[in-house]
Amino acid sequence: LKDAEGNPVKYDRAYYIGEQDYYLPTDENGDYKKYPSPIAGYVDMQKVMKTLTPTHVVFNGAVGALTGENALTAKVGESVLFIHAQANRDTRPHLIGGHGDLVWRGGSFADRPATNLETWFVAGGSASAMMYTFRQPGLYVYLNHNLIEALLLGAAAQIKVEGEWNDDLMLQVNEPGPIK
Repeated sequence: LKDAEGNPVKYDRAYYIGEQDYYLPTDENGDYKKYPSPIAGYVDMQKVMKTLTPTHVVFNGAVGALTGENALTAKVGESVLFIHAQANRDTRPHLIGGHGDLVWRGGSFADRPATNLETWFVAGGSASAMMYTFRQPGLYVYLNHNLIEALLLGAAAQIKVEGEWNDDLMLQVNEPGPIK
């Protein structure tokens, strides 16, 4: 891997994020239908697919696959490489509390990376890679920047970052508490 100037870069961790969209049929009450086998529900599923409106947009196969106890981990000072793929639809990953220090659009490590992107584009049927060096501890959120898909359909992950707080980067003036 090389940076925008052609210098070699290394990462401490790498995570793959597969973003999937699902099209699940519902009955007249709005409950998801159950079938004895995948092929038995295929005709109904095709009807939902034709609407191009997914019922779920998730990371790594399920809502919550990369949140809570399943959150990704890192330490302050570590450079983490995120490889994000989406088979069907365009998506726009975003790291809340961070950004893409280096972003390889289209997933080609032979190309020069873009730098300092808040949000980057992944074309359907493609992948992109992003590297970020975590500077502060905390819980970061990595999500599909279509916030409806992230919050309501499940396209979100968390990264738990451990380490010492750096007041030179950000000084906490007041303790967190209720809004008054």
